[in-house]
Amino acid sequence: MTQHISSAFDRDLETLQALVVKMGGLVENAILEGAKSLEARDIDGANAVRKGDKVIDALEEQINEEAARVIALRAPVSKDLRTLLSVLKLASNLERMGDYAKNMAKRTPILAEMQPINGTDAALRRMSKEVQSMLSDALDAYVRLDADLAEAVRQRDMDVDQMYNALFREFLTFMMEDPRNITACMHMHFIAKNVERMGDLVTNMAEQVIYMVTGEMPDEDRPKMDSTAAARTGQ
Repeated sequence: MTQHISSAFDRDLETLQALVVKMGGLVENAILEGAKSLEARDIDGANAVRKGDKVIDALEEQINEEAARVIALRAPVSKDLRTLLSVLKLASNLERMGDYAKNMAKRTPILAEMQPINGTDAALRRMSKEVQSMLSDALDAYVRLDADLAEAVRQRDMDVDQMYNALFREFLTFMMEDPRNITACMHMHFIAKNVERMGDLVTNMAEQVIYMVTGEMPDEDRPKMDSTAAARTGQ
């Protein structure tokens, strides 16, 4: 009987894992297509990203319902319960990333009416590509239960922060050089900050994988390289 229950629980976890990976793939695509549509000022592509967010939201709801069913039916404890709770947090982070990708797409039609800011579209695309790559590795770490890979993802958040800092300085320069750039730079900065936050969410996922594998969250504070908050507050 115990073996039977264990086998059923393993199948439940496999179902949840498949849903998380599917959701993660959709979020990866939303990030890349959102950045691509922004760079090309492709309004149709941006609209497709916005519509696709509904599928991501529906998957999060399905994962939540399935995890709740498993907890109620199997009454897991210890590591098994930790795994299920981690799955819920992974899905929540993915859903928020989907929202940020949707926000990027929402601003594409607005920016399509404005003069492009030289070089910033490509920089945002590179930043988005790095976040997508981190997400891909975080999902691999989850599937493989690889705490070392998850830690490597965690460390890469510094790269995203550095990209964001560089873009922030560029936006300030463009706005000071020509006030006509202010509106476009403000929209672009909002997008860049959303991408930076997506990097934070991927890092949250990596930390959750580490917790799922080891039973402990990373001891040291996450390395951060976002210097703009201090610059904005004068600290």
